[in-house]
Amino acid sequence: MGNLSILVVDDEENITYLLKDILEDEGFYVDTAFSLSQAKEKIKEKDFDVVFLDVWLPDGEGLDLIPVIKQQNPLTKIIMISGHANIPIAVKALKEGAYDFLEKPVSTDSILAVIQKAEKDLQKEIQLQFFKEKDQTNIEIIGESEPVQKLKKQIEKVAKTNAWIMILGENGTGKELVAKSIHYLSDRRDKPFVDINCAAIPDDLLEAELFGYEKGAFSGAVSRKPGKLEVANGGTLFLDEVADMSLSSQAKLLRVLEEQEFSRLGSNQKIKVDIRVISATNKNLEKEIEEGRFRQDLYFRLAVVQIYVPPLRERGKDIILLAEHFLEKTCLENKLEKPVLTEEVKNILLKYSWPGNIRELKNLMERLCIFANEGRITVEDLPPYIVKNKPVKSKLEIGLKPLKQVKEEAEKEAIKQALEKYGKNLKEIAKVLDIDLSSLYRKIKQYNLEE
Repeated sequence: MGNLSILVVDDEENITYLLKDILEDEGFYVDTAFSLSQAKEKIKEKDFDVVFLDVWLPDGEGLDLIPVIKQQNPLTKIIMISGHANIPIAVKALKEGAYDFLEKPVSTDSILAVIQKAEKDLQKEIQLQFFKEKDQTNIEIIGESEPVQKLKKQIEKVAKTNAWIMILGENGTGKELVAKSIHYLSDRRDKPFVDINCAAIPDDLLEAELFGYEKGAFSGAVSRKPGKLEVANGGTLFLDEVADMSLSSQAKLLRVLEEQEFSRLGSNQKIKVDIRVISATNKNLEKEIEEGRFRQDLYFRLAVVQIYVPPLRERGKDIILLAEHFLEKTCLENKLEKPVLTEEVKNILLKYSWPGNIRELKNLMERLCIFANEGRITVEDLPPYIVKNKPVKSKLEIGLKPLKQVKEEAEKEAIKQALEKYGKNLKEIAKVLDIDLSSLYRKIKQYNLEE
């Protein structure tokens, strides 16, 4: 307990301060009001998670405050308290939207019991409000190739643990799908999978997205909003393109991840969470660290386990399995008859290099499904660059490259070919490439060429 902000509204000072003392001892933020008018002012200034509200107040009935509170924050739990309670009043309060009803004198046990229940229910409601249920039937990793079989075994193994995971791989290879698979195979499967694309959110908005904010924290913050960390409590937080975060955001994130505790923007109240973090990037993090763009301490915290997702060009006949899958899915969604891929088309698809990986294949199949002629997809239906196996490149991509990048690409290709030829005989590879063994091992890791 301890993540709630609470308002106690009662004209009896001894009751008010007793409640305040009990709740503050549990670590809650507690404010007080002794009349209806005072309470209204407090509620205008701040959103409260829980309001303890006396039925009778000097300037009116506590019941009259219920719609005001609910209009301000529909999730607020209102707990009515009264020394003159009767069944009709209790029934009316609950119909108006009260969460519970306690009779005076209130005991410490009853206060803590109702708060504990309210805190659990609030967390569930926050997650339902801000988290859309993920379709668990749409997380199957399709493929029978050796790289995919290895990937599936890794997923199954790490899912049973609580280890934090870094997923590496090119754009479009399905890193988010791997993250979802890990989540839904884990003990956290009944809790939220919350994703955040670190590259798509401006740096000045990333904190608000992660930590949430209180009403009035900044211009435009008209009401409280829980952040992704809070919504993910008990579940998994997926940080996609994590290497695109600024260094200042990385520092703040590291502190929060170490402590599993943070405050919403505009608040000093600490919120504790229990989350598993899975992150992903298409960048070479060792290079990013070396060049000062990524914090080494954050890397060590996030990359307890690393999983490499192979590019589509290394997956052989999986290309056809995926093509058939995307064709069937698209045609079903659009109520079209599924066209047949000719053998000539299949051979071309197998030989193409797929720089856009699975995402590129999916988009192509969607297009072919819609424009296929006479129920067959022929070579004439394919874009020319696929038939010629020449991926579309921008002028920047085909222009001159920095010598360092050319050198790295050549090194990677040489090591890759040597691994294919000599397998795990690293001593022989080091000898052939005229490189010491430790440097070879480091470069294999750097270029994600590990088995």
